[in-house]
Amino acid sequence: MRIDTIVNATVWSGGTWTADQDVHLVDGRVDAVAPAGTRHRGAEVLDAAGGHLVPGMVNTHTHLYQAGLRGIGEGMPLLTWLRTVGEETVALTPERAYAAAAAAATEALRSGTTTLVEHMWPHRSTEVHTAVLRALHDTGIRAVLCRGVADRADVTRKWGFDPRLVQPLDEIFAHTDELAAEAAATGGGRVSMGLAVPNPRSLTPAGMREVRAYADARELPVSLHLLETATDDLMCREHAGTGAVDYLERAGFLWDRLLAVHCVELDATGRATLARHGVGVSYNPLSNMRLGSGVAPVPAMREAGLRVGLGVDGAASNDTQDILEAMRMGAYLQRAVHKRSDLLGFEEMMSIAVDGANEVLGLEPRPAGVVPGIQADLVLHRFDRDYACLPVHDPGATLLTCAGSRTVDTVMVAGEALVSEGQSLRLTDAFLTRELLRTR
Repeated sequence: MRIDTIVNATVWSGGTWTADQDVHLVDGRVDAVAPAGTRHRGAEVLDAAGGHLVPGMVNTHTHLYQAGLRGIGEGMPLLTWLRTVGEETVALTPERAYAAAAAAATEALRSGTTTLVEHMWPHRSTEVHTAVLRALHDTGIRAVLCRGVADRADVTRKWGFDPRLVQPLDEIFAHTDELAAEAAATGGGRVSMGLAVPNPRSLTPAGMREVRAYADARELPVSLHLLETATDDLMCREHAGTGAVDYLERAGFLWDRLLAVHCVELDATGRATLARHGVGVSYNPLSNMRLGSGVAPVPAMREAGLRVGLGVDGAASNDTQDILEAMRMGAYLQRAVHKRSDLLGFEEMMSIAVDGANEVLGLEPRPAGVVPGIQADLVLHRFDRDYACLPVHDPGATLLTCAGSRTVDTVMVAGEALVSEGQSLRLTDAFLTRELLRTR
């Protein structure tokens, strides 16, 4: 269902909340935001009276297939956890990949995510990748699908990647081209491609140069786990005689289309280096908490000029795809560490969650809320869907401190309603439940 006009909404626009507004949509974009009743309404009208309209959020990092691995490896340190998840990755089938990706993407939509960045682990099966792409198309979410790539094999995963999942780079590049063509032909422009590197240890310097050249030629982003723990630095110093950031810089693998994920152990020198090269960062607070990795220095990153987006991470290290929970914990975690209650309030966290790393990812900028010209990727919250959010003294504070998927009423991507009254309009709960249990 495509919406033409959203009427009677309280809209987050230009840094303020404005009540009694009509939002007019044309060709999947916001055409105008005007006082209620002052312009002609389109044919398909959504009455948003009592609701609060915000831009959809961008989840800059997830692993969709992990929706079939919830709770796995609980209490394990990162490297042990990675080996456990790795075995499940090797055993992944197209049927499992589809069920998990469809469920995770739908869950993401129901929490107000309208765009996600899927960081796929390297996998030799073309059918697995096609299944994930099909799931994204079926849910209707906007996505950057990053195809996994690694060229250094190591069974320990300390200085390389699982040999069972490593492929020649030319095969990976050719398959990525095929996926890009398929996405363009069937996805209505909502899914774009990128590459996903497990960590700096999984690519040789020569491999980094090839990946960078391929990505540059096609203007693709590259997602890279970096310094989630101290392991990247320790292994790079042991095998290459230098730290992880310097190792990447020497190979020419720092540039303005690289998204560095986690960066918990990123020091001041590293922050300055990444900022100098225009690298973006994905902040994944819940995953870092769950795995005991630590706390990413987000205020210092932003002060250094780094573009920071919000990530939810996969359900094997977070266990949900709720971006509102990640936004809340992302703010609270920094406040606890710095002992300051005024850090990362609603406006700052919305900026991080909606537009923090868009430029790096090749996504359109959305810096000012719901304003004319932006893609109509919008979320309508109704706080009265949950009495635990009432009364509403400050809508921004309510969104940050107590709202959640239960307050999400309607979610639109390109003006198409994908969620209505909190329920998916594409894939039903019954279908997703059946598929997850059938393929477990």
